[in-house]
Amino acid sequence: MENGVSSFNKFIHELSVDSDTSSEDYSSAEEDIDGLCPASPLSQNSQFSHANSFTKNTGDSATSSVRGRRKPSRLCSFARVHRTTDRRRGVIEDLHLAIEMFIESIFDFFHKAAHFLLSPSEVKRVLYRWFSSQSRGNEDTYGLSDACVPTATLGENDPTLTERKTTFHQSLNTDARTCQDVITELGYPYEAIRVITSDGYVLLLERIPRRDSRKAVYLQHGILDSSMGWVSNGIVGSPAFAAYDQGFDVFLGNFRGLVSRDHVDKNISSRKYWRYSVNEHGVEDIPAMIEKIHQVKTAELKISQPELEEERNGDQPYKLCAISHSLGGAAMLMYVITRHIEEKPHRLSRLILLSPAGFHHDSPLPLTAMEYLVLLLAPVLGPIVPGLYIPTRFFRMLVNKLARDFHNYPAVGGLVQTLMSYVVGGDSSNWVGVLGLPHYNMNDMPGLSFYVVHHLAQIKHEKKFIMYDYGSASANMALYGSPKPLDLGEYYGVIDIPVDLVAGKKDNVIRPTMVQEHQRLMKDAGVDVSYKEYEYAHLDFTFSHHEELLAYVMSRLLLVQAAQKQPCNQKASRSTEKAK
Repeated sequence: MENGVSSFNKFIHELSVDSDTSSEDYSSAEEDIDGLCPASPLSQNSQFSHANSFTKNTGDSATSSVRGRRKPSRLCSFARVHRTTDRRRGVIEDLHLAIEMFIESIFDFFHKAAHFLLSPSEVKRVLYRWFSSQSRGNEDTYGLSDACVPTATLGENDPTLTERKTTFHQSLNTDARTCQDVITELGYPYEAIRVITSDGYVLLLERIPRRDSRKAVYLQHGILDSSMGWVSNGIVGSPAFAAYDQGFDVFLGNFRGLVSRDHVDKNISSRKYWRYSVNEHGVEDIPAMIEKIHQVKTAELKISQPELEEERNGDQPYKLCAISHSLGGAAMLMYVITRHIEEKPHRLSRLILLSPAGFHHDSPLPLTAMEYLVLLLAPVLGPIVPGLYIPTRFFRMLVNKLARDFHNYPAVGGLVQTLMSYVVGGDSSNWVGVLGLPHYNMNDMPGLSFYVVHHLAQIKHEKKFIMYDYGSASANMALYGSPKPLDLGEYYGVIDIPVDLVAGKKDNVIRPTMVQEHQRLMKDAGVDVSYKEYEYAHLDFTFSHHEELLAYVMSRLLLVQAAQKQPCNQKASRSTEKAK
């Protein structure tokens, strides 16, 4: 004791001070090396580097009142606290720690051996205690076990020590946060909705709910991504939170393709599960999720606003916009077109497509080489490797820890960033930051069907936005009614809602010329289309915080909000906007 303070408490205080100091030093170093090894999308720089430029709407619903009770001080300190406590170790740090523990155990062994040799009486006491404990049985357990821990609570009438069972889990020191964790940690409401497609795939539709709002937005991710991408930049830089703050009911879609293989058939084989192309994303996944949104919204609005008239002539009591990135954009266009061909409503009021896939013939040499390789090996690789994913928890944990090494060691992160840029033709996206996202964790991880890759290679080779070619005229005839797959570009005339296209000048995955191909065909077909370019790479649309992009996306969403007072008929809305 020193001045009434125990040495242990003094040690804890000094440790906390050292932790704060080390975290600040680490953050400053991270900012210094930002150009070499970009920070993770969930870092402080990406979450709180700018002030929120959108006014928060807190009076629309009960859920918004929950959102409005957050204190600014908590928001300002969240990133610093997260960074201070985020001491996940990478593989190199684990090896370093293991070596130190091994060396320490060796020295400890020799120290105890010398002590016992010089103190025979101590050896006798230890042996006696050991044999007596063996005779009583193995009541004490170690490691991953249940143990009896004496506890007492201050203020009880009888604060006698009591025993309770406590399970100790040895953490593997990995980040396994989900989209739900990110949303709720930031003080927003959350809801998970289970969606089952017509072919039996179980999808997770996540929601930041405003149940009585008549404005809804549906966000759909791209390839090897998940709903995490729409919230990864924190409160200020994420489209999902910005839309919620503007009064929208926010839905986050997740495509099929997780290694957990969620399906109604629990015994489905890996080969059968991964047997899908982009077709299934557009004609199975998106229809199932949008119909579920329609079902939920109409039911809730009937309860909260019973004065609304019943749906008639294709009208609906809410407006639904869609924001999609990359592969999600191609699947969304496929959804709208195929719904019109099937004479079914698509329920959308506006499309905002960020660097949408669909045309790929203008691409760098590495992607062209990959195209020919996939087309050549497809008959062999398809049955053998139907899905590209990491099958075991151990190797997923290893990837998660390696991602930490990319951040902790700037040279390693810079090397990985350079290699990834070369693989995708020089695209300067924050590849290292994306690998560090929590949805790449040991429990689950987005996978990729080989047939999706094959489909994209077919689109690139044909220089057309086509549906999947099954390789035979008879198979195509059975599905499409023609010996060749449908060319979706020829059906752009059926798109009866405004479409906003956004391209990145530094995007070498889907170059601006390919997004302009969408624009040209839509203009020729009479679609109400707009086009915008920014100095972004491919992943910057979701994983980097750019105020100008977020402001543009929100401005396009608010055009639909202004149209709510007009007739709900979609064609009338379209003709009104054209007249403007």
